[in-house]
Amino acid sequence: MRFLADENVSHLVIQRIRAGGFDIVSVSEAMSGASDKDVLDKAGAEERILITEDRDLGELVIRQRLEVCGMILLELDRLSNAAEAEAIADVISTHADKLPGNLVVLEPGRIRVRPLLPRRGSSY
Repeated sequence: MRFLADENVSHLVIQRIRAGGFDIVSVSEAMSGASDKDVLDKAGAEERILITEDRDLGELVIRQRLEVCGMILLELDRLSNAAEAEAIADVISTHADKLPGNLVVLEPGRIRVRPLLPRRGSSY
């Protein structure tokens, strides 16, 4: 499974996902300052699940039906970065089957899953 971490995602989260053996690209490292559309385009082109704290990206995907192979929307503002990193690592390991093709909203003590429109010619 491959991931793209938006600029607002903590470096602790990125390090934790990498430590779990997953391929994750950081927007802040690879394309700092990119627009939301460019971030979504990169995630889609590389078939990466987007991890973000930006609710606007969730709105673009749901309301405007922009394509992405999966998205994890973090609503964990009350948690420390370390606790957030552990929560995400847990979701990735225990709910891996729910990540592709869905918008997964991660809140303290709660996970919501909403199906996304599949991309044409996609393998997920």
